[in-house]
Amino acid sequence: MIEFIDVEKQYPNGLTALKNINVKIEQGEYVAIIGLSGAGKSTFIRCINRMHGITEGSIYINGMDIRLLKGKGVRKLRRSIGMIFQSFNLVTRTTVLKNVLVSYVPDLPFWRKITGIFTKEQKINALTALDKVGILDKAYVRVDQLSGGQQQRVALARTLAQAPQIILADEPVASLDPVTANLVMEDFRKINKELNMTVVMNIHHVELALTYADRIIGIRSGEIVFDGNASDVNDEVLSLIYSGQEVEDTSANESTISEKNPVA
Repeated sequence: MIEFIDVEKQYPNGLTALKNINVKIEQGEYVAIIGLSGAGKSTFIRCINRMHGITEGSIYINGMDIRLLKGKGVRKLRRSIGMIFQSFNLVTRTTVLKNVLVSYVPDLPFWRKITGIFTKEQKINALTALDKVGILDKAYVRVDQLSGGQQQRVALARTLAQAPQIILADEPVASLDPVTANLVMEDFRKINKELNMTVVMNIHHVELALTYADRIIGIRSGEIVFDGNASDVNDEVLSLIYSGQEVEDTSANESTISEKNPVA
């Protein structure tokens, strides 16, 4: 579904954020991108939906080179890709249901945008999305009365309501407490498995990445230095991703991965 071919990204200030990226992500994979702050994780995620353009190479989604898209083509692409941010991006002074219904606004005729009237089908779909993330009972509650974890679930439900093929998540649990973060990560895994929806997530919490994702991509200084199953990640791999050095002998180190690298 997603393929990077010889991708490079350089910002106007001369900073090279991505170098020689070649990777393919299949339909239904749950991929966690890990690495130090500034390694290029967010840039990698945002190139997929054209929030960031690339300098060299190509990115294909379902066989289409998205670098060639313009105007309506870019908007159509973004409708098929849900994006979830750390900050939730919700309208806190209105209800949960209205926040989810916002996902339909780009496709509404002008008179519905002005009046704020949604169809019965759209309302049912929005309620169904809330049910999938376990907060249907909060549909008519104002967002500012919810906990951080519940607000992130509203953001996830809003994304589900647009029926995307891909979900991109940029540090979705960074501001949540550990218990709530696990619950939200479980929501992502449930959606990934039940709907066969591709999830690509940028995350600092190594332990959460290894627990919930199937595949780990490690990025260091803009380059992919590891790409493999979460079960194959060990101290040596983490040392390569976070310090650029290989560990010669880890047999004497009985500490867990989470103790050694709790947060990047």
